[in-house]
Amino acid sequence: MLLKISHLTKYRFDQPVHYALQQLRLMPRSGVGQNVNRWDVTVDGGVKELEFDDQFNNHAMLVNIDPGQTEISITCEGEVETTDLHGIIGQNYGFAPLWFFLRSTPLTQAGSGVQKLIKQIGRDSYDTEVTMMHALSRLIGEIVPYQTGETHSETTAEEALAAHNGVCQDHAHIFISTVREMGFPARYVSGYLMMNDRIDQEATHAWAEAYIPDIGWVGFDVSNGISPDDRYIRVATGLDYKDAAPISGLSIGNGTGSMGESMDVSIQVQQQ
Repeated sequence: MLLKISHLTKYRFDQPVHYALQQLRLMPRSGVGQNVNRWDVTVDGGVKELEFDDQFNNHAMLVNIDPGQTEISITCEGEVETTDLHGIIGQNYGFAPLWFFLRSTPLTQAGSGVQKLIKQIGRDSYDTEVTMMHALSRLIGEIVPYQTGETHSETTAEEALAAHNGVCQDHAHIFISTVREMGFPARYVSGYLMMNDRIDQEATHAWAEAYIPDIGWVGFDVSNGISPDDRYIRVATGLDYKDAAPISGLSIGNGTGSMGESMDVSIQVQQQ
């Protein structure tokens, strides 16, 4: 499937910027299941300083915002050809070893909620690990229905479980926390999803991947109850959201202190 993506992010600051540096993870790579035919990043109000590959093999870019600006726009446009592999990425390691993806983070720290999930799922009741993880994905979706506006970027897996609602980021964190607690390496994935009922979107998408022996990395999108197909584009991976966030950074106004900012996102994903 040939997908066309247009992604505009606008940051507005409550005072002129003295110094601001943004790290972008908005550049998909060609690899298993996808080939990037074209991808352009344009910055209005800042300068591209540096591009590099991080420890997760994400392609990252540092953008320095022009001093005195109160707004910066980052536009990504491109075309990516995808193949439906039923979520199977396989033996794809990147720079980080498998054991690294067993590490817990503050956002994915397992607690009583995750332990309860493990008991509910009954790991030994399934003939394969893939079947068990699909059952886990369904259970998380039932316990934590998709609901916007109730959680935020700092919400942990345990907090989302306790709140009984969340978004794709929360679903991914809960799934990752649970399978790591069961001994499987797991990672967070951010990217794009072509939706069947709309072109315009207000955010990127997120899902999880677990490493299953003899198969490799397999994706699970809890929010939609499936493994990623050819409507998905992988952009960045990490231990949790913070490692794969599309944009992160620091801004300082009038010489000292962090400053307030707002962000507007407009995304279009459509088949060519």
